Amino acid sequence: MTLILFVIILSVLVFVHELGHFLAAKRAGILVEEFGFGLPPRIWGKRVGETLYSINALPIGGFVKLYGEDGMGEITNNKIPNPKFQIPNSKQSQNSKYKIQNTGRAYFEKSILQRLSVLLAGVVMNLFLAIVSFSVLYFVLGIPTKTGKIKIVGIAPDSPAQIADLKENDVIVSLNGQKISSTENFLQATKENAGKKIQLEIYREKDNPCEKNSKVLGGMAPTEPAVSCNGKNLLLSLIPRQSPPEGEGPLGIVISDVELKKYPWWQMPYLGAREGFKESLSWAGMIIAALGKTLNTLIVAGKVPKDIAGPVGIFQITGQVAKNGFLAILQFLGVLSVNLAIINILPFPALDGGRLIFLGYEAVFRKKASPKVEILVNQIGMVILLSLIVLITINDVIRLIGK
Repeated sequence: MTLILFVIILSVLVFVHELGHFLAAKRAGILVEEFGFGLPPRIWGKRVGETLYSINALPIGGFVKLYGEDGMGEITNNKIPNPKFQIPNSKQSQNSKYKIQNTGRAYFEKSILQRLSVLLAGVVMNLFLAIVSFSVLYFVLGIPTKTGKIKIVGIAPDSPAQIADLKENDVIVSLNGQKISSTENFLQATKENAGKKIQLEIYREKDNPCEKNSKVLGGMAPTEPAVSCNGKNLLLSLIPRQSPPEGEGPLGIVISDVELKKYPWWQMPYLGAREGFKESLSWAGMIIAALGKTLNTLIVAGKVPKDIAGPVGIFQITGQVAKNGFLAILQFLGVLSVNLAIINILPFPALDGGRLIFLGYEAVFRKKASPKVEILVNQIGMVILLSLIVLITINDVIRLIGK
């Protein structure tokens, strides 16, 4: 089931991306020779109008083949040649009615803006898929709404928070007697007091000892109680760490000042779409930052970062996500879709972003780059990308065996 889900997720991501290229090319009047689902070899194909729609043997990708996309093509006798591929046992490809009578249908003949729209369409469609995925998620779960309360939603093992017996769903009322109403203020205060004893006032709804006994004593301090009560609120003493483990804060807690709230049904579609858009931008920012660190590690240290995942790693994560149900899968799809959009827009040969460089060259110097040079550069880029995929896959396998 994990394998099936993995294939479905990748297929949806790639299909949506290539659909963007396909629709933009059609709108620009470019001849689309083939719209392929999966990667060759082809196992089935059917021509509808001028385009061959195919299903290929490797269901982990897809492609759109545009006439003249390599910058080379000939128009003879005022006709664009019929696409070179043949459909087995089909006479349609030989039929003259499938020959295109109009000139100007090649990709390289279109204006810079038209070609730009085709290149960007795949990225835009992936971002749109992410927004839709996150929007549905928020529509179902509720809209994040500021509460003005700092709630603990996670506690790291062996952290000061766990030692002090803080619990998930505890609400932090004050720190050293100062009221706390935002996560930013609380994080800043704990960093400033790292290495010093602090006192937190905690509201606990369930299993609160202060509701039964106002003289609660205990904790870590030998000369004064580390645990006491202020009315029905707990007073806990603890010391924020000066050098916490990577990924943890001084106290080792995850906090939030928002909750998921349901609004009237007629407001939820708009509010869900708004939050979906914001979530997509948030993930885009995080992915770009992480990508910068990854490239730095690859270039400076010459090694693949441990936390980067390729096909094998994504397959493993898919299985873990699937255990949490459909909404978790939907969120994972949105994250991967943003990731695919960011990766494809990078100015690297063989990617959509790499092709944008050649458009930029044409716009600046008022002439097209040599088609042969562009083909060579993209081929070199593809070799580098495939090599990186191999390295990352080896890294995935090592990590999988190690755990």
